[in-house]
Amino acid sequence: MSKINGIYAAGMSIFNEDLSLNIKKTIIHSEEIIKNGCHGVAIFGSTGQAQLIPISEKINFLNHLSKSNYKENFIIGTGLNSLGEIINLLKISLSLGFNKFLIMPPAYYNYEDEEVIKFYSKIVEALPGVEIILYNFEKLCGYKFSLSCVSELVKRFPDQIIGLKDSSYNLYENLKIKNFSILPGSELKLLKGLELGCSGIISATCNVTAQLSRKVYDDFILGNKQSYDKKLFDVRNIFDKYNLISGLHTFLSKENKIYKNLVPPLRLLNQKEERDLLDNLKNINFSIKSTKAA
Repeated sequence: MSKINGIYAAGMSIFNEDLSLNIKKTIIHSEEIIKNGCHGVAIFGSTGQAQLIPISEKINFLNHLSKSNYKENFIIGTGLNSLGEIINLLKISLSLGFNKFLIMPPAYYNYEDEEVIKFYSKIVEALPGVEIILYNFEKLCGYKFSLSCVSELVKRFPDQIIGLKDSSYNLYENLKIKNFSILPGSELKLLKGLELGCSGIISATCNVTAQLSRKVYDDFILGNKQSYDKKLFDVRNIFDKYNLISGLHTFLSKENKIYKNLVPPLRLLNQKEERDLLDNLKNINFSIKSTKAA
């Protein structure tokens, strides 16, 4: 069974002024993150504003992404509530050679473990070739995975349920399943998670911390003394004071104005927030230049 290990960014989506998805720049952005140290990128997660992007644009994007030299490094999210639309998007993705997917249970409705198991069962029954990373983020969908729910899904579908992104942080310390990837959603959990047996992280701020995160990961794997974990913590703590999407787009827009384009109701940081963010990052010697590979 496949396992996912390492540093993964929750990839950002880049938009044109008319708020259509800029396919070329989004792919370039994702490929640069990988060049800068990430093992891969999760496309169309919450950081990528997936819920706000039309399905037709997602399909067009995936057709272009399938030609990337880094194709094997991508995990595809859906950002959809409809079971039928999720299955259709996965079918297209599979036909393009993608097989690893980050899927969150539907938002808005109230449900419990039994219904979640049925939801994923329907996906696997329709598409047995999928490999799914469960997306545990109660803040966004209203449901929080339990240990028993994850264990039951893996028991039923050991070849298809291959990992979990834990952004609710109620599982990564206690969930122990052989050959199953557990990836917390923050750099703050990276080192602790690795020490507990986790596989790495999938994080929004890895869009700018790829180098730092990779150094912390590699030093752990190699058994070296940690020299970069404090700065990595400091950067994440600063971004955590704001909406992460707003903060990342504001930060990166200082170099390229196209990052200013956000789909409403999302917005950039206001002037005070922007000044505070940039000043705090400057105080720890973190800048656009420091995010790039030498």
